Amino acid sequence: MDLQSGAFVAMTLGFLLGLKHATDADHVVAVSTIVSEYRNAWRGIWVGASWGLGHSTPLLVLGVIILLLKDAVLDRYEEVASMLEFGVAIMLVFLGVQVFWNLRRGRLHVHQHSHDDATHLHIHATHELDTDAGIEAPHGFFRPGKPFFRAKSFFIGIVHGLAGSAAVMLVLLPEIELFWVGVGYLVLFGVGTMLSMAAVTLVLGIPFAISGKFEQVNRAVAGVAGTASLVFGFALMADIALDTTLVPF
Repeated sequence: MDLQSGAFVAMTLGFLLGLKHATDADHVVAVSTIVSEYRNAWRGIWVGASWGLGHSTPLLVLGVIILLLKDAVLDRYEEVASMLEFGVAIMLVFLGVQVFWNLRRGRLHVHQHSHDDATHLHIHATHELDTDAGIEAPHGFFRPGKPFFRAKSFFIGIVHGLAGSAAVMLVLLPEIELFWVGVGYLVLFGVGTMLSMAAVTLVLGIPFAISGKFEQVNRAVAGVAGTASLVFGFALMADIALDTTLVPF
């Protein structure tokens, strides 16, 4: 295989691994808890893209270091990989608890407007405010609203970035001889992850968009997402700490 063909294969593999990586169960469970905060499926695209950007950032940094120093860094990473995975488990439990906390206290949105030379404050229980974007999020499946960056999704992506099956992608890096090919491999992995997670969160957002006008149904769908996050988080903790096999994948 010549140099050009090898570079093409490596970067194509990075992109395909990124597409697959976003569909890992722990990723989907975590993002579903974030999507539960919205009642608009199209908003999930930006939630997923923010997660993918956060996920790709630490992998790009560590990947470049591995390209430069090869197996020495990779061996050290493998020593702490289980601790990073345990951090993901803790985060999943936290996200599940947060879903039920939000359901318990309800969402209140303070809306200010002026008319007749007077300013009024109204408190609504059915509106949703995207605090990261600073704008009121539109309801309904066919109202995409403006693109926005979701800081919470970005942080969760960072936590996921160096744990789990990402190690499979990093293991291949020492075998890539050319630095620029390795960087391309990392970048395309990140692009694939962002695109795949954007699509996943779009699909996950559909039940919340459909149930948005029915408060009890919407709360039930959110409860399913929160329960899944709690169960998966505790199961992952047990598998890492007690060497059980509660999570079969």
